[in-house]
Amino acid sequence: MSSDLFSLSGKVAAISGCTRGIGRDMAIALAEAGADVCLLQRNTQDLSVYNEIVALGRQCHIVPLDVNDQASVKNCIPLVLEKFNDRLDILVNNAGITKRNPAVDFLEEDWDSVIQCDLKSVFTLAQAAGKHMVAQKSGKIINTASLMSYQGGIHVVAYAAAKGGVATLTKALANEWAQYNVNVNAIAPGYIATDMTSALRNDETRNRDLLARIPAQRYGTPQDLKGPLVFLASQASNYVNGELLVVDGGWMGR
Repeated sequence: MSSDLFSLSGKVAAISGCTRGIGRDMAIALAEAGADVCLLQRNTQDLSVYNEIVALGRQCHIVPLDVNDQASVKNCIPLVLEKFNDRLDILVNNAGITKRNPAVDFLEEDWDSVIQCDLKSVFTLAQAAGKHMVAQKSGKIINTASLMSYQGGIHVVAYAAAKGGVATLTKALANEWAQYNVNVNAIAPGYIATDMTSALRNDETRNRDLLARIPAQRYGTPQDLKGPLVFLASQASNYVNGELLVVDGGWMGR
């Protein structure tokens, strides 16, 4: 049946940035589709998503991950494999931050922090997971890109640089690993109603201008990312490689 193409039953998925925003709904979507889930989170005492996944009847573990700390990033995937008896089929690189400031005033420490969180950690986690997936000759890696993978934005110079890097990193890894049945793709969300966009939504002028520019005439919700994620994590996307799947209410088409 075609519905079986989207089943994640028997798969193990690891996801970062999973305690709130789009990551929370992504983690739940993986479990709803049948996967056992490893939550990669800084606050290991936050059991809110863990409890939801266990309630769905899935196996779930929490592994500590602080994407600001490169040592923590390097230790992460080995801990996932240890928790799940050397099993890992899906990695979702979703953790990320942004810092807002005009480029002429942008602080070096803010630049370094955003690049570490939004780009370097993505490669480090993908590299470690990729080694495992290449050896087993199967796997799915999904990165969270952005509209800023295509555009420069305003006052988000480091975020735009990082997300541009995520886009081309996704393609570069896909070029190398597709031959091993490892699919590397990215989701590029548009303007989603989360904490990250609260400053824009609370600015009356920016909010009005943004909504006028979105053909769907609304902000996206975290739930809007669930279907695209399951598609890219499942066998339904087995011949999709190096793709940036834009989920933006039509922004890029305008």
